[in-house]
Amino acid sequence: MSELPSTAKAVIIGGGIIGCSTAYHLARLGWTDTILLERNKLTSGTTFHAAGLVGQLRSNANITQLLGYSVDLYNRIEQETGLGTGWKMNGGLRLACTEERWTEVKRQATTAHSFGLEMNLLTPKEAQELWPLMDVSDVIGAAFLPTDGQANPSDITQALAKGARMAGAKLFEDTAVTDIEIEDGVIRAVITDAGRIECEKVICCAGQWTRAFARRFGVNVPLVSMEHQYMVTEPFDGVPANLPTLRDPDRLTYYKEEVGGLVMGGYEPNPIPWAVDGIPEGFHYSLLDSNYEHFEQLMELSLGRVPALESAGIKTLTNGPESFTPDGNFIIGEAPEQRNFFVGAGFNAFGIAAGGGAGMALAEWVHKGEPPFDLWSADIRRFGRPHFDTDWVRTRTVEAYGKHYTMSWPHEEHDSGRPCRKSPLYDILKAHGACFGEKLGWERPNWFADTARGETPEDIYSFGRQNWFDAVGREHAAARNAAVLIDQTSFAKFLLKGPDALDALTWICANDIDKPVGALTYTQMLNDHGGIECDLTVGRIAHDEFYIVTGTGYATHDFDWISRNIPAGMNCQLVDITSANAVLSLMGPNARKILGTVTRDDVSNAAFPFGTLRTIGIAGCPVRALRVTYVGELGWELHLPVEYAQTVYQAIMQAGEPLGLVNAGYRAIESLRLEKGYRAWGADIGPDHTPVESGLGWAVKLRKNVDFKGRDAVKAQKEAGVKKRLVCFTTDPDVVLLGRETIYRNGERVGWLSSGGFGYTVGKSIGFGYVRCADGVDADYVTAGTYELEVATERVAAQATLAPLYDPKMDRVKA
Repeated sequence: MSELPSTAKAVIIGGGIIGCSTAYHLARLGWTDTILLERNKLTSGTTFHAAGLVGQLRSNANITQLLGYSVDLYNRIEQETGLGTGWKMNGGLRLACTEERWTEVKRQATTAHSFGLEMNLLTPKEAQELWPLMDVSDVIGAAFLPTDGQANPSDITQALAKGARMAGAKLFEDTAVTDIEIEDGVIRAVITDAGRIECEKVICCAGQWTRAFARRFGVNVPLVSMEHQYMVTEPFDGVPANLPTLRDPDRLTYYKEEVGGLVMGGYEPNPIPWAVDGIPEGFHYSLLDSNYEHFEQLMELSLGRVPALESAGIKTLTNGPESFTPDGNFIIGEAPEQRNFFVGAGFNAFGIAAGGGAGMALAEWVHKGEPPFDLWSADIRRFGRPHFDTDWVRTRTVEAYGKHYTMSWPHEEHDSGRPCRKSPLYDILKAHGACFGEKLGWERPNWFADTARGETPEDIYSFGRQNWFDAVGREHAAARNAAVLIDQTSFAKFLLKGPDALDALTWICANDIDKPVGALTYTQMLNDHGGIECDLTVGRIAHDEFYIVTGTGYATHDFDWISRNIPAGMNCQLVDITSANAVLSLMGPNARKILGTVTRDDVSNAAFPFGTLRTIGIAGCPVRALRVTYVGELGWELHLPVEYAQTVYQAIMQAGEPLGLVNAGYRAIESLRLEKGYRAWGADIGPDHTPVESGLGWAVKLRKNVDFKGRDAVKAQKEAGVKKRLVCFTTDPDVVLLGRETIYRNGERVGWLSSGGFGYTVGKSIGFGYVRCADGVDADYVTAGTYELEVATERVAAQATLAPLYDPKMDRVKA
């Protein structure tokens, strides 16, 4: 099309598979005044050199669903548009060559069953029958997913582009976007080298160019470019056209059939970052020089699997830079820094697999203002302050790339870019044997080694009980029988202040926060469907001021949710004060005695009841003490200015030593909260779950005649009942539950575990998961069933309960 329109409802920047898929889906949603702009030609960025493998299974149910949508779309788009796509549903094989890898594969097979995917475990001989070219002498077993496949990236993108045009979208090649016009925080227009387009929304799908472009407008997109190579052979005998795709993670390689030959690539442990100082001007339809020396390590590994490669002719060694992210997940959603600026980028070499589903989800997000389902693991708001620094992003991304095919261990931590954000207590805790984990850049103690016993504060990963199991058990016991002190400085902390602060929070919060100064309220914040968008604590510290505490990883997300849902015209300001305040959580039956020793303030139950907050003095420090718990024991979160942290810590530890006080970490918190039945956002609860479904209906102010966001949906569910319900399961203590294990009720699959762990007090393995039934799920339905859990493809008996396993009447918490 030659004439550029002067107006559009939405402008998509980038003509790769993600941009074209988004245009296709937006147009089909009725957004026929959508324009896609590509500075060169469609697919000329990175799409044209993608390998084209399409796998579906991920550790997240909704990402798996999104990839499954891609497969459904690719199955029909050729017939719809008349353009060939090269799509073949030839299945996908994954090999296991060590016992630990075989355990991982079996757990992946169970995850597939949980999410409704067919995934079959095969013997080495059965795998070889599907893939006759390979040597299986070192193979222990394999998994086969019959609905996986492969596509031609350029062809499938052109088909999506044609489908977008057929539905009314307009696509322009050779049209560069030079600027975005933003006035008073509102997007007004996109400026191109061919003219100005007035528009409401911008969707940036510019691949590896996205970070630099978005940064010009204050939007942070944490991705960097990495070299990624694959080899294409000449045709040779013995390569059937229906050969499945093959992933050989123990040899770091992947394979697919290509015109009678093979494509072989992989993920080397020492990847090469590209364009460290910026992508060269005019880089399009371009490849990098083949690096045979660097690829040799993968070539040597592949020869042991496919001996015929030794004599096969090499047609090309493609070296194409692609965008990768610090956690290996792609980036999607509306930018928290700029309204109506959407991003779809950072696809980590699985953009073809994700392209159809990601375009659908992004289009829905633009169309409705929300994603079609919870996409938290890919949400742009999962990032935070460290991700503004490109060097830090690159350091972490190099590690993530190198781990693409390594073992995906339970509880695995990243090593790179650490330490980044440190509590004032970091060095003290390290000296006391802390083994740290990291979240959003924060160093957080996971567990404490008893160095006097010869324990080393280092994780040794396995699929069984890991080396920290006994150490965490000691911390768990101390919390139940004496007291623990936990450094939770990384909590995200906000202030909402202003004349309309109460009214704003009354609308946003599902629970009743209209309480006297000094009241503390646990509450969810809901979307219009009743789904849980935030799960946090709100304390009223003045008539017009509220203190809000939420989880470390949700700092960007929750700040964005609150700020964008303050009703228009209300006068209040939201401020992030996370870095100004340290947090020490003092928990356990001896917590009151210890706290009473270090403060003159009255901390008796009568003077300082559960669900309240007060400012008390400790060692010269004004401490905001919150009587709340996430471990199911008497306790306080002590929030204090960072400069006092060491002094207050020392005072509490000294006072608590005679009473059994010890340091504890986040792994103990997880064990304690599972026993108490406390929910975790991002696992047990989220936008796809309502308070009624998750057993949190008691925290919703339906009895008050007060409107709030999501009220109508929750009220309707209360009256009509629900089709899924969160249930606690216990099983034999030798069974290791990690989450995503399949739930069977009376022999039928009804869901999967959202989280799992071990309860040291109850002496059982514990898991939480939603039991689903289209005809409805109530308490009687749950308790009437007989349950099993599938763990690494084996079924084990399980007991179900809706009540907390520990202290169901809250006697210990409110003591």
